[in-house]
Amino acid sequence: MLRVVREHERNVRPTAPDLSLLMDIAQRLASTLAVTLGIPRAEAELKVAQALAFIRRRMTGDYVVDAYGYDADFAESVLLPVLRPLFYTWFRTEVRGIEHIPAEGAALVVANHSGTVAIDSLMTTVAIHDKHPNHRALRELGADLVFGTPGLGMVARKGGATLATNADADRLLADGELVGVWPEGFKGVGKPFGERYKLQRFGRGGFVSAAIRAGAPIVPCSIVGAEEIYPMLANIKPLARMLGLPYFPVTPLFPHFGPLGLVPLPSKWIIEFGPPIETAHLGPHAADDPMLVFDLTDRVRETIQQTIYTMLARRRSAFA
Repeated sequence: MLRVVREHERNVRPTAPDLSLLMDIAQRLASTLAVTLGIPRAEAELKVAQALAFIRRRMTGDYVVDAYGYDADFAESVLLPVLRPLFYTWFRTEVRGIEHIPAEGAALVVANHSGTVAIDSLMTTVAIHDKHPNHRALRELGADLVFGTPGLGMVARKGGATLATNADADRLLADGELVGVWPEGFKGVGKPFGERYKLQRFGRGGFVSAAIRAGAPIVPCSIVGAEEIYPMLANIKPLARMLGLPYFPVTPLFPHFGPLGLVPLPSKWIIEFGPPIETAHLGPHAADDPMLVFDLTDRVRETIQQTIYTMLARRRSAFA
């Protein structure tokens, strides 16, 4: 009989005392959070309420995942809140030219890539989502290594990233998405500190061809500050080959200080979006003209490079 009663109790709706207990637990969590983070009690209560609402949506399946694995609810409730302390407090990121990001429709954001660890793409995502009036989601095109890494690939897809292929770029732009690309790839991220802020080659211009086919504007994005977070002093190539990595960095803190060396230095970041370069007037067949694609690729690269030089000339210090 006792077993039957217990089984029944598991299946009945929560009673008023049960709800009171849940509310008490939520209040205690809010109090602990307020003390731990040093934030007002009302803000802590809002964070707890948002967390509980997210858990409820996960349990009930009340969220949408698109064909690429993008989970907007996960991105806005989990990923972006994790990245914001880095963006606002650690890097003190300043965003310029956000008005150049279209209010809606397809566009291609092209940025320089650096920093030994590719945090710059994540900070660009936060910048656009938080600073743009329409809080647009940036659909990043990432390298094979990202999606081949257990755990990281899943989080990247849920956050809106997909594999950097012409097919995916074409489909995303055709769907009217805001797409982000970092054409330097690992050549930019893994360059030595002595070559900081010198842009590497922009591949074969595949991103330009995709923009032309879609008639989408190209928005140059220049990032200053990322080069200083993990200054690469050396690259242990034999170890990189053994681990299947594009490079194995030696920085002032890594690997000498172990896990502590993974903490990025608190450089001051500036992310600047330039005026869009229109492609609609070229027509889709222009994507098959190699000279035109090369010239436009070079124009985008030079625009970003010159903007970076101007930003560097005006900044006081890498950490102020």
